[in-house]
Amino acid sequence: MRGVAKGTWRALLAAVLAVATIGTGSARAQDDAQHDAVVARGAYMAVASDCAACHTASGGAPFAGGLAFNLPTGTLYAPNITPDRQTGIGQYSEAEFRRALRQGIRRDGATLYPAMPYPSYARLTDEDVHALYVYFMDGVKPVAHRVVQDGMSWPMSMRWPLAIWRTLYAPDPKDVRRDMDRRTFADPLVARGSYLVEGPGHCGACHTPRALTMQEKALTAADGPLYLSGGDAVDGWRPVSLRGENRTGLGRWNEHDIVRFLATGRMPLGAAFGGMTDAIGHGTQHMTDEDRLAIARYLKTLSPTATQVAQGWTYDPTATDALRAGNVSARGARSYVDRCAACHRTDGHGYPTTFPPLAGNPVVMDPRPDSLIRIVLEGNVLRATRQAPSAFVMPGFAASMDDAAVADTVTFIRAAWGNDASAVTTADVGRIRRTLSPEHPPISLPMN
Repeated sequence: MRGVAKGTWRALLAAVLAVATIGTGSARAQDDAQHDAVVARGAYMAVASDCAACHTASGGAPFAGGLAFNLPTGTLYAPNITPDRQTGIGQYSEAEFRRALRQGIRRDGATLYPAMPYPSYARLTDEDVHALYVYFMDGVKPVAHRVVQDGMSWPMSMRWPLAIWRTLYAPDPKDVRRDMDRRTFADPLVARGSYLVEGPGHCGACHTPRALTMQEKALTAADGPLYLSGGDAVDGWRPVSLRGENRTGLGRWNEHDIVRFLATGRMPLGAAFGGMTDAIGHGTQHMTDEDRLAIARYLKTLSPTATQVAQGWTYDPTATDALRAGNVSARGARSYVDRCAACHRTDGHGYPTTFPPLAGNPVVMDPRPDSLIRIVLEGNVLRATRQAPSAFVMPGFAASMDDAAVADTVTFIRAAWGNDASAVTTADVGRIRRTLSPEHPPISLPMN
C-alpha cells in the first residue's frame, strides 16, 4: 500500500509541476505577445513621427544619425538614436527618454537644438512615448556611430542659451495635456488627425512661420490662423500653406487628393519635393489608410488666412493660345518651350502623377519663388513609393542656364495660365544658387 501511495504521490506531484510549467509558459507567451505589440506600436509611432527622415543619413544605418542640416547658424548633425550604449541612447532610462522627447533635455541635462521638434512632441501621449521607448530599445539594432557636433558657429555652438529659449518658447507637457483635454471634436477622425498633425507629425515645424527668435508663431490650430500657413525656407525649400487658400494652399484639394499625396507623393495638382519627399518616403506612405484620412479631414477644417480668402484661381488659356500659335514674345516663353514644355506641356497641365502641372500649382504661386527656382536649378526626383513604384526625374539646369535665363523662365511660369504671381529677379535666382551644395550637384540625365 505504501508503494502504491508513494507512486500516486509522485504522479500527482508530476502533474502539478506540469500544470505549473504550462501556466508559466502561457504567462511568458502572453508577456512576449504584449511586449511585441508595444514594440509594433512604437515602430508605427516612429513612422508617424518621421524619426528616420532626420536621424538616418543617406546610405547610413537606420537611426544612426549623421544627417547634416544646413542652418543660418551653421551645420547641425542629427544624433545617433539607436540603443548603442556608447554613441546612441542605450543608457537612457524611460524617464530620460520622455524628457528628451517632450522637453528637449538630454540625459546629461543639456538642451537639444530646437531642430528636434520637442515643442510638438510635447503632445505625445504617455502610451505613445512608452511604445517609442520600448521600440528604440528593443526593436532597433544598436549601431556604434559617434556623431560630433562641430559645425555650429559661435555663439550657437554653446548649449546653455538654448535652455533660456526652451523656457520661453517650449510648452510644458502638463499644460499641453490640459489643453488637449479641453479641446473637443465632433468627428473622431478630426480628433485623431489633430493629434497626428500637431503632435507626432510635427507638421508645423516646417509649415508654420517662425519669429525672429526662431519659435513657431503657432503650435496648434487653436493658436490662430498662422498655424500651417506656410513656413520659412528649410534647406532652401519653402514649405507651402496647408490651410484652405485656393491659390497657395489646399483649397482645391479634397480629402482623397491629400490621402493620395500622403501615400504616393503625387496627385493631379502637384507632387512632393524637398523635405516632403523624405516625410512621405520614411513616414506617411507607411501609415494606415485611416490615419491618412484623419490627417486629410483635419487639414480640411483649417480655414484660409484672411489675406487669401478672396483670391481664387481659374485657368486662363491666353498663354496656351500664344504658344500654340508660335508666339514666344513673352518674357521667358521661348526658354519655357525649349526646356519645360515637353514634360509640362504648353497648356501647363503637365501629365499629372508623372510630370506635375504648373497651371494652378500652389508651389508656383507661392509669394516667395524659392522652391520653384531651386527645382529649376537643382532638379528633382519624384521617388517611388509602395503604391506608386515608378520614379521620375526632372534634371537641373544650374549648369546650362544663367541667373537671367532662370529668372525669365520662372517668371513666365508664375504669370501664365492664370497663375498671376510676382516676377522673379536675377537677384532671387542668385540667392538660391548660392545655397546649392557642391556635394550634391544638380540632377542630370544620362546622355545615352
